[in-house]
Amino acid sequence: MTEKEKCANGLLYNANYDQELINERISAKDLCYDYNQLKNSDSEGREILLKKILGKTGKNICIEPSFWCDYGYNIEAGENFYSNHNLVILDCAKVTFGSNVFIGPNCGFYTANHPIDAKRRNEGLETAHPITVGDNVWFGGNVVVLPGVSIGNNSVIGAGSVVTKDIPEYVWQ
Repeated sequence: MTEKEKCANGLLYNANYDQELINERISAKDLCYDYNQLKNSDSEGREILLKKILGKTGKNICIEPSFWCDYGYNIEAGENFYSNHNLVILDCAKVTFGSNVFIGPNCGFYTANHPIDAKRRNEGLETAHPITVGDNVWFGGNVVVLPGVSIGNNSVIGAGSVVTKDIPEYVWQ
């Protein structure tokens, strides 16, 4: 089984020393760099690059620079997706956003998890667990969503929150 296959199955995999994964991250980060250099007035160029970076997008997607991700192809955004500045998505596993999702500045969505055991962590091993966000969800500024979390429809995650567990529908945190 390849490291990429192990990752997709939620198993320990080597992200730091596997050349296939390294090359994919470099490619995605180069595209993010290009995206972040575009003028705000170049809406067509921004849309074209977002469609190259992300795995799937709906209509009306806007991510204000700067934006960074690990792979890009694991990110799906529904209709009417907006993120303010400084979005980071560590998409080692799938990150799925529903429709009408609004994200404040300086937010992060992190699917990667590292072993508590220093020996395995120092070997470059990690696991990845998907993040799922429903429809009509709003994230205030400086929110961090950790691996394996699902957030239900119509929920609001208040500024500064660190989301470590699933959030049901209609929750205002």
